Amino acid sequence: MRRPRPRLLAPAAVLLLATACGTEHTATGGGAGAAVPAPRATVTDPPVDGVRITSVTIPAASPTPSAAPGTVHADRLPGDSGISAAYQVSNDGDQAMTYTVLFDFTTDTGAVMAHKEVTVPGVGPGRSTRGTVEPGVLAPGASPVTRVKVAEVTKVPADEAPAETGACPASGVRLWADDGDAAMGLRVVGLHLENCGKRDYELDGYPRLSLLDENRRPVDGIRVLHGGAAIATGTGFDDPPGPLALKPGEAALSGLIWRNTTLAGTAVNVPYVRVLAKPGAAPVTVTPGLDLGTTGKLGVGAWKRADG
Repeated sequence: MRRPRPRLLAPAAVLLLATACGTEHTATGGGAGAAVPAPRATVTDPPVDGVRITSVTIPAASPTPSAAPGTVHADRLPGDSGISAAYQVSNDGDQAMTYTVLFDFTTDTGAVMAHKEVTVPGVGPGRSTRGTVEPGVLAPGASPVTRVKVAEVTKVPADEAPAETGACPASGVRLWADDGDAAMGLRVVGLHLENCGKRDYELDGYPRLSLLDENRRPVDGIRVLHGGAAIATGTGFDDPPGPLALKPGEAALSGLIWRNTTLAGTAVNVPYVRVLAKPGAAPVTVTPGLDLGTTGKLGVGAWKRADG
């Protein structure tokens, strides 16, 4: 178990809850000005797809009115909640995986006060890695956070993970999906490609897509249509395909377009999309979370030069 160390300048109370032993440990300072005991938290949730919370640290509450003048209870920057959670990611598969984990910081009643997304790259088969996550600055008036939970986990083969930053992949290009836009049931997610290599990169046409379920197996029965106009007008992805040569440092843009309309039948959700920028390109698996409803179709825009 990894125990985060709070930054303290004077006696304070810190609550640390560990799932490994199932016991609460509370350290308190005594005497006048001792901090009010921290709110109790519980870490009992089972692992989610190999990710579990191992401990949660809740900072001391404000000092009592009897505190000595000038007493300092915690060395925290303004807006710093002081809350943190230690987590462990375990890969029981047979290939290295990159995990993206969404953590929820909640109250006793389950109300979410903050989200935090963490990417854990390249966890080898049969290996585990640990880390610590903090919620950042909570919104003004937020209720006290007393627990942290794993809200969602996605994982892709490490050699197919999107690369928006960091070292240039061996392919010489980065490819990733943005967070997208949603309005009136219409969804648009951008696919971004950047030439981070040392030579020109040529494109001509549309990205090749493979739709995958939560176990990264093919999803059948969905038509992939060329052009945003196949789904809706005005999406910005209606241009016809044409040859495009990207010099080092230049970028291109495509898009995924769909509606989440649900009528008769079973709604289809597609968490993963494996993308080939062009035939023969190295695959990249993105996680746009396609909630296709019962429409049975997905639009894809032709590659175009990215503005700027």
